[in-house]
Amino acid sequence: MDIDAPMALPTRSLIPQTAATIVCCNCGVPIDGTTAAGALCNDCIKITIDISEGIPREAILLICRDCERWLQPPDHWVTAAPESRELLALCLRKLNRLSKVRIIDASFIWTEPHSRRIRVRLTIQQEAFQGTILQQAFEIEYVVNYKQCPDCAKSFTANTWRAVVQVRQKVLHKRTFLYLEQLILKHSAHKETINIKEVKDGLDFFYAQRNHAEKFVDFLSSVAPVRKKTSQELISMDIHTSTKSYKFSFSIELVPICKDDLVALPIKLAKSIGNIAPLTICYRVGTSVNLLDPQTLQTADVSTPIYWRSPFSSLADVHELVEFVVMDIEPVGSQKGRFLLAEATVARASDLGANDITYFTRTHLGSVLHAGDSVMGYHLTGTNFNNSNFEALEQSNSYSSNIPDVILVKKFYARKKKNKSRNWRLKRMNKDEGELLPKKQDQERIERDFEMFLQDVEEDQDLRSTVALYKAQQQQKAKDRMEGVETASVAATEQTGDDEEIPRIDMEELLDDFDELNVEDEN
Repeated sequence: MDIDAPMALPTRSLIPQTAATIVCCNCGVPIDGTTAAGALCNDCIKITIDISEGIPREAILLICRDCERWLQPPDHWVTAAPESRELLALCLRKLNRLSKVRIIDASFIWTEPHSRRIRVRLTIQQEAFQGTILQQAFEIEYVVNYKQCPDCAKSFTANTWRAVVQVRQKVLHKRTFLYLEQLILKHSAHKETINIKEVKDGLDFFYAQRNHAEKFVDFLSSVAPVRKKTSQELISMDIHTSTKSYKFSFSIELVPICKDDLVALPIKLAKSIGNIAPLTICYRVGTSVNLLDPQTLQTADVSTPIYWRSPFSSLADVHELVEFVVMDIEPVGSQKGRFLLAEATVARASDLGANDITYFTRTHLGSVLHAGDSVMGYHLTGTNFNNSNFEALEQSNSYSSNIPDVILVKKFYARKKKNKSRNWRLKRMNKDEGELLPKKQDQERIERDFEMFLQDVEEDQDLRSTVALYKAQQQQKAKDRMEGVETASVAATEQTGDDEEIPRIDMEELLDDFDELNVEDEN
């Protein structure tokens, strides 16, 4: 026999191994003893072991009914929409022992909005024994209670502000503040304000925290040419801990130059910003003052630092505009954007039928003016201005001969009705008028300034693009129809009895005000 030859070894027959079977100690069902956990079957494990033990089935949520914010313990208030992820996270944080289990799923169960109940279905997993994982689903009910947050409590209490922003502009009208109000509303820059008070020459914005006031000051600096100053006042001090409490005041001064104002620049400043003619009109006020020479269509920008280094006031404002009638106009051909240079012959509307005095001038309104139109402008001939810059122009050999008799500013539209129904409206801020209400003459002036601002919005497309316009209320339209008031057309222009085109705002430019949407029962 060969030693290296392969040889078959005898094998034992395979005996089938049977698992050890035991009886469940609870119900007596035979189970595998090698895999059974705690000598219990699967059904008995589900019945006898509760992995959600210690997790409460009821909890309380606190909400402020004024600002609709939820309390996140211990003292933090958060904003969360109904059935949102933020509200679900807030609900789960209210439960104890969730850190010891694994959350598989969590969802809201619908409840009546007026029930003040929130129901959440929660699915969790946990290892009951070694190698045995249980999964359980259950419901948790939250009771919604009301509690006033500290910020709202301070808003209803006097003298609780920590910082104030005092916005001032030394002019006779409120058109700039009306435009600034629309910018604040459009960007929601006032949402952290606890009170807005109307004072002489401006507004006061009160805040509960200093950083909120600084944020509002930064917003004003980004939309308007302003000059700011900061001061603080010591309120109290703890001598033991050296803790001090201050009240902060931010003084914001707007430039006293407004849209359509006549401006006489210092000669030195006019040469430094592009050698523009010193006698200009302001056609826009943004982050800088934009000036236009109507004789040549040359424009210049006066930035905020340059203006406050050598401040100047306006020569005349919109209240000194005079109505002229265009007798003849001829475009010269030079055009810059929406401005078209033209030579016009005009006469004062009050002189028609009394004398034959006419004035020849150049204007930037060649694209909108036609013979027979009415136009508003400044009448310089025979007018005395108490302004040192204008006196320097009259005494200058270079500029005295270039002072025109009339400077035209904007086209005039004869509106038959002062408060006519419009298809659009503007939102207003809730302001505290103070202890004394405005007098009757002051109230008429405020209404006149607001009506003038509305007309500027209708006539100036660039101004209209920076504010938020909303559709007029349907209830007001129905009331106007019942009273026989003609509703506004949605067309771009409408024809009056004198066949004059009045600018109108297209319906496509208007926004829907979702704050006014409500559900009413129709009987």
